[in-house]
Amino acid sequence: MSVLIVGSVAYDSVESPEGSIDRALGGSATYGGLSCRFVQGCNEGGSTGLVGVVGQDFAVEDRTVLSSAGLNLDGLEVAEGETFRWEGAYRGAMAEAETKATHLNVFEHFQPVVPADFTSPKILFCANLHPEIQRSVMQQTKPTRLTMLDSMNLWISIAKPSLLDVMTGADVVIINDGEARMLSEDENLVRAMHELADLTRTSTLIVKRGEHGVVALHEGEMLALPAVPTADVVDPTGCGDTFAGALAARLSGGEGGLSLSELRDGLMVATVMASFTLEAFGTKALIGLDQERFAARLHDYRAMLGVLR
Repeated sequence: MSVLIVGSVAYDSVESPEGSIDRALGGSATYGGLSCRFVQGCNEGGSTGLVGVVGQDFAVEDRTVLSSAGLNLDGLEVAEGETFRWEGAYRGAMAEAETKATHLNVFEHFQPVVPADFTSPKILFCANLHPEIQRSVMQQTKPTRLTMLDSMNLWISIAKPSLLDVMTGADVVIINDGEARMLSEDENLVRAMHELADLTRTSTLIVKRGEHGVVALHEGEMLALPAVPTADVVDPTGCGDTFAGALAARLSGGEGGLSLSELRDGLMVATVMASFTLEAFGTKALIGLDQERFAARLHDYRAMLGVLR
């Protein structure tokens, strides 16, 4: 298996200045999985397995969306109860969501069991989960190339020692700029990244900065890329997971140690993928994306950066 993604599958209700949507298919594993499969399709190769949990209310048509994308759902558990629900709203520049309600439902007691066929992926991506659950997943698997890990401010607030510890087992850590500052307790982002990389012994630290792009620290070297300029911001939900899923797909095509040039290429692909997600509510943009539109935007982005090839 090329990529294993472990995370949430959810139903989201979202409001933004552009409108609203109710009970839309969402969750970190959903966005990451769909993005990963799209990039794998562009590269004509690879497979992705998904581990998560849904309730008895999970619609057949939503399962079909995931399976039709080519995701292996052998690790998607159906538990008694209702699927994880999240309700949020975006205001103004839509830089950050306001959470209106969270209903963990079956996700509250989720203890991932990785199927035997999934235990040796090339890339393991532990999406946003409690660090002890991420640790459990990492103990159940032996990735042949890289382990990627995402997190959020909640775990920094309530489980910081555990999070820092589990980060030491990851090759690539993905967080946002606010989280990097919280973890390091340093407001200067560059210092914060160096301190965090030293503290966790993480070889590659990737910091998402929303409309300001992404900054990465790889083996002591800094790399910064801008966001894709866009005026069509409808729903930023899932952009970070889309980014991570695309990066995992791109890195699954390589061999050996991760180079700075390979990371830069992966970050460009991931940045472009995320730019599509925010242009529509839920997963609509990902599901409707075709390779020609993606290739054209990636070409334009590379041209903007002066790295056409």
